[in-house]
Amino acid sequence: MRFPRHLLPLLLPFVAAAFLVPAGPPGTGDRPLAGPPALAAVIAADVPPICATDLPPEAGTTVRLIDRGGPYPYPQDGTVFHNREGLLPDEPAGFYREYTVETPGTDHRGARRIVTSGDQGHDGMYYTDDHYESFSDIDFAC
Repeated sequence: MRFPRHLLPLLLPFVAAAFLVPAGPPGTGDRPLAGPPALAAVIAADVPPICATDLPPEAGTTVRLIDRGGPYPYPQDGTVFHNREGLLPDEPAGFYREYTVETPGTDHRGARRIVTSGDQGHDGMYYTDDHYESFSDIDFAC
């Protein structure tokens, strides 16, 4: 049976990675016993930007609430976001906080959030419209 050509692009990174795994200590000729190489840490530059003016109007309302320190519409707003997905830069526990961006027509919090970094977002804000599946770094200068 021939290997399906359409799967070749999916296989190439794994083949390449096999040749890039470092060898064990000099002279042993053995590969290390550790698992696969760790993924590189996410840095702020890895999170794509979004212009603040391109966000839905409800996001602007949430940003103003964050700037004022509340009051927030949901009790979960302002709670610690743990970055379990690993899509934001690695920071100590408590560095990120999450806030709801209202979704018109829903009777629940919906999927849209702003996640702040540092003290009330002074180190940046991120937007997600798919409940933490992806993030955009909010650019307020554009």
